Amino acid sequence: MAITVAVVAVAVAVHVTMVFLHVAPDNTVSRQHSDAVDDYVLPEFEQNWKLFAPNPLQQNVAVHARAAVTKDDGNTETTGWVNLTALDGAAVRGNPAPSHTQQNELRRAWEFYANYHDDKSRPVGLRGRLSEQYMKRIVMRRFGTRLNGGSVERIQLRSAITPVKPPPWSQERMDLRTKYAVQPWWPVTSADLPGSDS
Repeated sequence: MAITVAVVAVAVAVHVTMVFLHVAPDNTVSRQHSDAVDDYVLPEFEQNWKLFAPNPLQQNVAVHARAAVTKDDGNTETTGWVNLTALDGAAVRGNPAPSHTQQNELRRAWEFYANYHDDKSRPVGLRGRLSEQYMKRIVMRRFGTRLNGGSVERIQLRSAITPVKPPPWSQERMDLRTKYAVQPWWPVTSADLPGSDS
């Protein structure tokens, strides 16, 4: 019994320490152990304080995808845009206990991608290339290898950014039209397919 209590106490102490180091202001300890802290905290225990920040998020970002497919008769077709963010929202809505992955996988993957690509959609370093692979795997897991009666050969993503309407009492005026940022076409390889270990 004493050993169990001790193990639980140590586990709780480690958890609280790791989460504290993740959310605490930058300091010597958190900088020195940032990789270990991030590996432990992300993604399941992440704390996102943007809602309470001095400048909270003021836009909704949706991720859309489409595919170029080759039919069995050799003809090619480009599918319409699929709003992956809306599909995630529909899956979570009404679910009393949605998983953290259901709520955040696509959003976090897109943030990762956007943070490591320049304004011409070129990857920045290794993380940029990894973010592309991650996004391709997410889309291919949702689309599958066959779509609209054909084999998926290439995929394309775009973001749809819509500003949040100011509250009625605000004097702020803004353009509320959705702006799209279309990314280049990506060929699909065996490494991008569901179940791939490479």
